[in-house]
Amino acid sequence: MADGGVVAEFSNDPVQAEPMAPREPSGFLGWSDPALVDAARWVGEDLDAALEIARSLSPVAGALGGSTWTWLRTLASLGAGDLTVARVVEPHLDALAILDQAVQHERATDDSWPSPVPPRNSTWGVYAAHAPGKHLQAVSSGGEWTLTGSKPWCSLADRLTHAVITAHVDEHRRQAFAVDLAHNGVRVSSDPWVARGLARVRSTSITLTRVPAMPVGPPQWYLERPGFAWGGIGVAGVWFGASCALAQSVLDNAHRRDPDQLALTHLGRLDTALHTTLLSLRDAAERIDAGEARGPGGELLAARVRATSAATAELVLTETGRALGPGPLTSDEEHARRVADLTVYVRQHHGERDLARIGAQRVREPR
Repeated sequence: MADGGVVAEFSNDPVQAEPMAPREPSGFLGWSDPALVDAARWVGEDLDAALEIARSLSPVAGALGGSTWTWLRTLASLGAGDLTVARVVEPHLDALAILDQAVQHERATDDSWPSPVPPRNSTWGVYAAHAPGKHLQAVSSGGEWTLTGSKPWCSLADRLTHAVITAHVDEHRRQAFAVDLAHNGVRVSSDPWVARGLARVRSTSITLTRVPAMPVGPPQWYLERPGFAWGGIGVAGVWFGASCALAQSVLDNAHRRDPDQLALTHLGRLDTALHTTLLSLRDAAERIDAGEARGPGGELLAARVRATSAATAELVLTETGRALGPGPLTSDEEHARRVADLTVYVRQHHGERDLARIGAQRVREPR
């Protein structure tokens, strides 16, 4: 990594079965860290190896808010290599960033909520989704907190060591808590996971029964902190990385044969969309570092970046399919899995509903 020392440390990690020859990024991946792209490709769907990458890259979480492009470039490079790996690493770094932001909040406000310190070699998820029929209640007794209830969409709950989990503390307020997932009061649902994309990243509900928990910031802090919106930009970075990898397959195909006008048109559409998204991500990183991405402005920025990256991913999936036809979808394991993974992953964007929220924010602005 040009602007960090994590990759040099990772390059000697035993996860890699053989040394990777250094190369310069090119084509649609010219922005990327080639060592991370290659490492993610090599690991693929091996969850244990992906978790080792997550542990190795833990220091990158501290770049958010100070050297944000380092954080975004890391996530995007992993997304370009393999989306299973990126899907494992992204919430791990998000959770560590949340814990770090809680420490900063405690220091800045002299808050009475002590912040948890992540144990060495721990792996983390962030479980903040809510769904009808799923309710998680936090209860305090004698200064100690426990969580009881159920939580939906808990990815890799049977593989991670810890998670930042949001729970209700009263009828109207939620709070984040750090939880040890190895506690015997945590039960992972056996519901089927039939996804064709991100098939190895099982995301089901968990049930908690009087599970000890440590507060991460005061009530509502998790939702109101600037980093809440920034985390969504990280996911957009992963989508962008995978989109670039798919577009690169179209460019590689054009290099193998004389492209006709239709092939060149596909490449032109891919290039303009990906360039726009890259500029959007770089602009977001600069604004976060400059302290210009807080409050409603930060929410609007994150919503724009996510919408831009999601639209680009949709376009890339369509253009790649038209440019390459069914061949790689039926004969190239890596390509077919990348298409399936991105199709599922980008559904985290809520399409027209998220665009309507952007419109509503603009309407609320002073004239």
